[in-house]
Formats: sequence, structure tokens, C-alpha cells
Amino acid sequence: MYDKYPYASVSTNREECHVGWRAIGDVLLKSIDAGQRIMCVECYPGVFESDVRDHLAASLTPQLVIATESLLLAPHQLAAQIDPLLTDDPVFGMMSTMEIADFFDKRKVREAWQEIEHARAGLILIIGVGAAEIAPQHDLLIYTDMARWEIQQRQRCNEISNLGADNKTASAADKYKRAFFLDWRAADRLKQRLLPRIDFVLDTNAPQSPKMITGAAMRKGLATVVQRPFRVVPFFDPGPWGGHWMEKHFDLPTDVPNHAWCFDCVPEENSLLLGFGDERVEMPSINLVLLHPRELLGDHIYNRFGAEFPIRFDLLDTVGGGNLSLQVHPLNSYVRDHFGIGYTQDESYYMLDADEGASVYLGLRNDIEPREMLDDLQAAQNEGVQFDAERYVNKWPAKKHDHFLIPAGTIHCSGRGSMVLEISATPYIFTFKLWDWGRMGLDGHPRPIHLQRGAENIQWNRTANWVRDSLINSVEPLTTGDGWREERTGLHSLEFIETRRHWFTGTVPHHTNGTVNVLNLVEGNEAVIESPYGAFDPFIVHYAETFIVPAQVGAYTIRPHGVAAGRQCATIKAFVREDAVREDAVREDR
Repeated sequence: MYDKYPYASVSTNREECHVGWRAIGDVLLKSIDAGQRIMCVECYPGVFESDVRDHLAASLTPQLVIATESLLLAPHQLAAQIDPLLTDDPVFGMMSTMEIADFFDKRKVREAWQEIEHARAGLILIIGVGAAEIAPQHDLLIYTDMARWEIQQRQRCNEISNLGADNKTASAADKYKRAFFLDWRAADRLKQRLLPRIDFVLDTNAPQSPKMITGAAMRKGLATVVQRPFRVVPFFDPGPWGGHWMEKHFDLPTDVPNHAWCFDCVPEENSLLLGFGDERVEMPSINLVLLHPRELLGDHIYNRFGAEFPIRFDLLDTVGGGNLSLQVHPLNSYVRDHFGIGYTQDESYYMLDADEGASVYLGLRNDIEPREMLDDLQAAQNEGVQFDAERYVNKWPAKKHDHFLIPAGTIHCSGRGSMVLEISATPYIFTFKLWDWGRMGLDGHPRPIHLQRGAENIQWNRTANWVRDSLINSVEPLTTGDGWREERTGLHSLEFIETRRHWFTGTVPHHTNGTVNVLNLVEGNEAVIESPYGAFDPFIVHYAETFIVPAQVGAYTIRPHGVAAGRQCATIKAFVREDAVREDAVREDR
């Protein structure tokens, strides 16, 4: 029953969504008043700009077309600016503060404006990334958005280059790295400024079936979403350790080797689907964060993190697969100094399911010699010998509903036979792999190992006794009610995320307490989320689905529903502890 395409209904009128280039062109033609001349079509990096430009030019017959890609700095000029930020590391760089305007050649921009000023009466079409910067005095603004997952597919298929680069045939990893640290940062800064005044939103995620809605409809839709529980659109990806649990339980296709990941709540990466009758318009869910950060996140989260969603839920499937890479996440001070990030990826593994004999590697064995372990890891990397992980790292048995806490600096990985709900903070890609069990990535090449970075972050005092007492099933009973009970399951005091588990056969009262809640139905077929005041329509979720309750929702209830009525269900809920964000944002790790 897992819903792979959840959507938020905005309108029952499908006519609010215009489908196909002919319909889109007709609407835009009617939207141009007699005195208007400049139509600006802003594009997110990754859009097939030439296709959009050709279709719109055919429909609108403009007097002048200016493609912003012709105004960019030459690749070698841009590289001189950005190479120090990107570094020579294959995975990591520094988060860029560049703006889209910094990608352009100022001389070319001046010449373009001269061309605009000398053009005779008639429509002028300016299109591409940065169009709104080139023509800030535009008469009509169309934003062509792009889902982050679709961008990654285009990178892997060598269909796109990075912004200002001639690197279409570069590796997907190189293109993703540059987009992550540079392109997407700049594009999102511009997007946040434009969202309140966009006239039309163009969805070209499916190039042969473009869709367009008004900016007002988009803003209405996002304003509706942030008032009630919702889900983002999950996406699935294979990996060298991936398994097959999700194929069975989520009805996934078997046209890939496995399904390692389900990104079920990563708002910067996932999409939102807005429903207009039976039509669906796809847009990045980060738009909701950028446009309604306080309503979604709550004041104390917004004041601490800004317009960033700090909680991440994803699923890791090793059932019928292999061990994850042995890894460690960097300390707060390290990500601040080396990557320009304000917080790190503290996390936990909640065992959604587990085979007999499943395990989690967590923390170091007592009385090991750090230098000896690092030497053995280096030999495994350089000489291809096997690293004896169990000689140095604790291997703990894991069963369904166990919860393993993993504060940054703790060596860890999930073993085979596990279906893990990973609950973490959201700095995305900052994982230092120490050992990958001697295997290759799906591309046939070794996966990058960051042994030196890892060595600088491993907390050597997190050994077996401390791990057992502090990080495994630290369950604290809290409150009970009619047909329900609540437990605190973590996270560790070093981490800013709190998790609560509710077991229930009846109706459980919840309250956001002014902070965004992220939940997953970890037991039971189906549950319904309701407002005790009728503030939103009942919202149904199914087993293993992650859902978000915006901070401004306030009170809500959850109870078993459908075939689960009267049966025991359970949710795991994560939220940011208010006391944690009051602490120094870049505290020194203990």
C-alpha cells in the first residue's frame, strides 16, 4: 500500500494546469499586455534550455531572443574562480556563497542590454539560468523549475553540463559535486527571491509533456500544503550493498540490480506533487521551505538554521544485500572549518525490519590501538588486503524496532539483512568512508575512501561499554493514555534531534509545539492523522511511509485506520529539541 506518488490536492479544476507546448504558448500570448515587451524565462540548472527556448519561440514569435548561456563566463574563466572552492577532493568541496550573477561576463551582459534597448517594438524573450538577473525589469516572469532527482538522472545520462561548464561527459559524481556545492546554492538563493513574484511556473521534468500553472496557483498550493500533514515524493536508487526488501513491500520494478536507498524525506532532494484535478505538477519540495520557512519549521528552527529543513528520513535496504561501507561522520567543528557548514550529520538507525542474524557495526572494541587500526585500513586501501572489521569495531545483533544512536564521530555501518529507517540531521553528503569491504561501485570503479578525514574525526573513546550504555535502545517510558503509550528512544544528548515512539491501538494526541514534526509509521498497515478542530482533512498514511507535520499545525491526532483499526500500530517521531538550538550552534564536540 506504500504510495510512491503522494500529492497535495490544490484544485479540482484541471484547467488550471496547462499541458503541452501549444496550450502553454496560447496562455502566454494572452498574458502579454499591449505595452509589455520583455518576457523573462528563468531556468533552474539542469533544464533542457534549448528545447524550452525553441518551443516558446515557435509559439510566441519574439522579435529578439537572448539565451543567457551565451552570456556566461568562458569555462576557463569560471574555473579560475571556483576551483579553490571545489578542491581536488573527489567528493567534497566548500559550500559556495556565489550568486548567479557571478557566473556572467559583465561585458557580454552590457552588450545584451544594448541589443534590447535598440530592438524595435515587439516581444523580447530572455531565457535560461539567470534570465531574471539579466532582465530585472521584465514584464512577465516564467520560472522553469526542475526536480533534483531528475537533474541527477540527466547527469548520469550525460545529457547536461554544469552551469558555465563544458563537462557533459564528465562523471556523474563530478557533476553532482559541482552542482551540490556551487550551482544549486546559487540557483536556490535566486529562486528564494523570485518565488513571491513569479507569474507562471513551468514543469518540464517530463520533456514531452510540459505543464504550466500560474505563480498564484503555485503559491496557493504551497500555502495549502504548509497547513496540514503531507508527504514528499520518494525516490529509489540502487547501490553496491543494496537489497530487495523494498521491491517486495513497495512494489518496485526489478529492472535494476537492487534498491539500496529510498529517499523518503529529504526536502532539498525530493519533489512535491501539486494536484489540479487529475493533473500533477512536480516541483522541488525545497520551494516550500524557501517560501514558508517559519510556518513549516517553526521560529526557533528558522532562527537557528534559516530556510533549511534540518531533519532527514531515508531507508537503507540490505536485505539480500551486503554491509554498508564502514564510515564516520565529521564533527561540528570539522564541517564548519573544512566545508563551510554549520552542523553535521548526527544520525540513528531505526530497524524497520531485520532478518535473523542481522547486525549493526557501532563503536570501537575495548583496548584497541588506534594506530594499528589505521595502518590496517591504509593497507586495505593501498594493497587490496581485507580489513578485519570485527577485530576493531563492535558488531551488535539487530532486530526489528531496535534503535541505534550514532552521534558524529562514532564509527558505524549497518550490516546485511537489515531494513533501516535512517533518522539524521541534514548536511547531506558528509560521510567519510573508511572501508568498503573490498568491492566496487555500480560503475565498476572503487568508491572514494576518506581515511585521513575519517581519522581526524573518529572518537576513540566510544568503545563497547559506552556504546552499550549510551547508544543502543536507550528507551525511556514517558506517558500513557487510553490505548497508547509514549517512549523516548533517543537521540543522544550530543544530537539536536529528539525521537519519540508511540505504540497505539487508540487515538494518540500530538502537538507540534511550534516545531516541525517528521514521522514514520513503523508498525501497522495504515493510520490516519486528524485535526481535533477540523483544521485539515484526514490524512492517511501506510506502513513505512514518512510524513511531515508543519510547525503551524499545532494539535493533531493519530489512530489506526482501515484494516489496522483495533490493531497495534507504532510511529517514530523526530523533532528538533528547543533546548538544543539554544546552545552554541558550533559547540565543540565532547
